[in-house]
Amino acid sequence: MNHTKCSTLLQKPRRQSRIIKCVYVVGFMDLFGVSMIIPLLSHHVKHLGASPTVAGIVGSTYGILQLFSSTIVGSWSDVVGRRYSLLTCLVLSSLGYGLLGLSTNITLFVIARIPVGLFKHSLSICRALLSDLVSEAERPLVMGHFNAASSVGFILGPVVGGYLAEHEGGFYTSSFTCAAIFLLNAGLVWMLPWSEALVKRTDANSNTHICEICPDYNAAKSLAYQNGSSQVSNHHAVPKEELPDPGSLAPGKPPSTFPGWRHVSLLQPAWRQLSSVGSRIQLVATSDMWDLFLVRLLMAIGIMLYYSNFTLAMEERFAIKPKVTGYLISYSSMLGALAGCLVGPVTQLYDKDMPALLLHSTMLTCGLIFLYAAAPNVGQVVLSSTFFAISTTIGRTCITDLELQRGGLQASGTLIGAGQSVTAVGRILAPLLSGLAQEFSPCGPPSLGVLLALSAAILLMFRIPKWSGRGKTKMAKL
Repeated sequence: MNHTKCSTLLQKPRRQSRIIKCVYVVGFMDLFGVSMIIPLLSHHVKHLGASPTVAGIVGSTYGILQLFSSTIVGSWSDVVGRRYSLLTCLVLSSLGYGLLGLSTNITLFVIARIPVGLFKHSLSICRALLSDLVSEAERPLVMGHFNAASSVGFILGPVVGGYLAEHEGGFYTSSFTCAAIFLLNAGLVWMLPWSEALVKRTDANSNTHICEICPDYNAAKSLAYQNGSSQVSNHHAVPKEELPDPGSLAPGKPPSTFPGWRHVSLLQPAWRQLSSVGSRIQLVATSDMWDLFLVRLLMAIGIMLYYSNFTLAMEERFAIKPKVTGYLISYSSMLGALAGCLVGPVTQLYDKDMPALLLHSTMLTCGLIFLYAAAPNVGQVVLSSTFFAISTTIGRTCITDLELQRGGLQASGTLIGAGQSVTAVGRILAPLLSGLAQEFSPCGPPSLGVLLALSAAILLMFRIPKWSGRGKTKMAKL
């Protein structure tokens, strides 16, 4: 009987759940609304009478708040659950964008940016939710599709925002429209088929529970670990005692019976929630994942340096007008969105060897930044931009997937939030490094980006064999 149950669990096809499609829509609308506002912020601050220095300080407020809040909010989503944390972030972000539409002076503008800086983590929680819903094997494909949907929203948003800005009071109209989009997103999240998510979660984590009832699978798992493979082991960091009994995995059970939904109640005292958040952050901070976070930081700064003075460098090096450069950036962004759909096939081509894929995408990104920095003509810049969008999209998906692999299912929100905090550090450092590098040459920022990307590749070459030695990943085929 156990063998029959095991066979059923192993062969059960995973259907594309409605909730995953709804999360794609949430990601699209999120970046669609945000990208309506981003291009208009600097102009609005100037219109309010702020000096360049004050405008710079105000602009950095968002990044600093994101730096400190990303990990905390991500961990909080692990504690109280994805649904209520996502709803909270969407509603408070909507409040921030609504206040932005009322900002008639610098003080109101700064106040409006505070809730957005603290709670605009809806995309991170969506990624954590997707990682809860699918298996480790399906995760790169689903994450790639989510990134593609979000990127399309980021491409279309500035078009609508620019159109609204041409009319009187265009910035305020755009702000209220963005606030309405976030409220609409909150309504969509509230109506999501969470019972379907529960069933999907059961299917996605079947392999984790099969070992409890299937001796053959257990033997195969042991053999795989002896061979240093991680293809059998899904979500290895979930403690055995936290797994529910296989017989309890029924659709009618409440979410609290599943590992991903075993949270502190939202109605529990704040001190208990904070205690749980602190313990999860401490576990991540003391884990042996410094290498992945350092690679993320180096690559984030390198990629930002590539784009930091792109328009100015194209004008100074090749006498290209900003309008044409804008077309080139839009072209690259469209390719980046399409590349999200390629993540699944590429990971299949690599036989799900994510460390090797991350290493190769990092090396390719390094080469493409060098190609741009040394480009003698515009054609070479177009060539580098074409493949740069693809390599960076694949690289971002790889490093997120590896963080989740090594950190474990139970801390997915904390891990994704920590990754966003690391990226926020890059956003703070990149403009400073770009300004210093431009003192020497228009090619200075991308040249520095080459050195950082090369450092990340070298670090991966040394660290990937150590990951394999712990039996968590396969050795990258260099």
